[in-house]
Amino acid sequence: MKIIILGSAHPLRGGLASYNERLAREFIRQGHSVQIYTFSLQYPEFLFPGTSQYSDAPAPDDLYIHVKVNSINPFNWYKVGKEIAKLNADLMLVKFWLPFMGPCLGKISRIVKKNGKTKVISILDNIIPHEKRIGDFVLAKYFVNSVDGFIAMSESVLTDLNKFDSNKPKLFSPHPLFDNFGAAITKTEAYEKLGLAINEEYILFFGFIRDYKGLDLLLLAMADERVRNLNMKLIVAGEFYTDSKPYADMIQQLGIRDKLILKTDFIPDNEVRNYFCAADMVVQPYKHATQSGVTQICYHFDRPMLVTNVGGLPEIVPNGKVGYVVEPNPTAIADALVDFYSNHREFVMRDNIKIEKKKYAWSEMLKKIFEVQKAIER
Repeated sequence: MKIIILGSAHPLRGGLASYNERLAREFIRQGHSVQIYTFSLQYPEFLFPGTSQYSDAPAPDDLYIHVKVNSINPFNWYKVGKEIAKLNADLMLVKFWLPFMGPCLGKISRIVKKNGKTKVISILDNIIPHEKRIGDFVLAKYFVNSVDGFIAMSESVLTDLNKFDSNKPKLFSPHPLFDNFGAAITKTEAYEKLGLAINEEYILFFGFIRDYKGLDLLLLAMADERVRNLNMKLIVAGEFYTDSKPYADMIQQLGIRDKLILKTDFIPDNEVRNYFCAADMVVQPYKHATQSGVTQICYHFDRPMLVTNVGGLPEIVPNGKVGYVVEPNPTAIADALVDFYSNHREFVMRDNIKIEKKKYAWSEMLKKIFEVQKAIER
């Protein structure tokens, strides 16, 4: 088949780009032809909370990436849409995560479909955003109306989608493994690369820091007297996408700076495995969520995880088997941390992960995409 992926990719950085590039490689592995159309401008600078949108890594030499889409220029949308339409692809896959992108991605999708051949399937991270803004529903609805079918990466997103459309083909398919960060290394190697003391243990909070991700809850849990007494430190690895001052003030007020290792710059792909392989467990104390790529990095590196009972997170973390599902409050998080270390849960959970993760193969995602395509064509 001839396939177009419309969305983030190199030279952009982050989980969206990693996902689309990994998806393209799976299609190629199965013998399909793939081209990616990515953004020349993804976010205007005033809307981007981080330090840079762009990767320092060289462009991948195994993917065909066109850097052409300007998210705020309607003339560009017509130009790109007509260019993709002329390719007469069988499928165009559109990763959707933010209503702001609705006009751009929706207009391009409408123009492409005018060729009478290309079917458009959207892979949804979210349809209702974590951080809500005026106009979100209208912008998301505009995009939804341009698409032929959907893959939702959590059951909660599939439910949310029904508020916008109840008729088009749609399936749930969980986020596949993020297995593009290299093979696991030993804890000793990871400690050495990160300059960590070998006589201590570590948990990890990983990814862009936004308020809804609940780092404040985890900091409060770290101040719990039972957790203070553990021979364990928290590594916070990821760039602030919100004001860092309230977090700095909280750390000082709680007196827990000695329990933290702060690596609050962007973590490039070639360093991701160092952090996961150094950790005994990865904590995602989100206040609300749909799904998380961090969980699938945990599965790849066989790392137990602690998630909160919000959104789609509990769907893929069997409680007590591969990690913990707890309520989003500091006491529940602290209880789980104490149980994990006091009862030496790590290696049993890691063995369970090796079995559980088999269901998150990229080939399973492709099967669901083709099922939606068949339903569209009926």
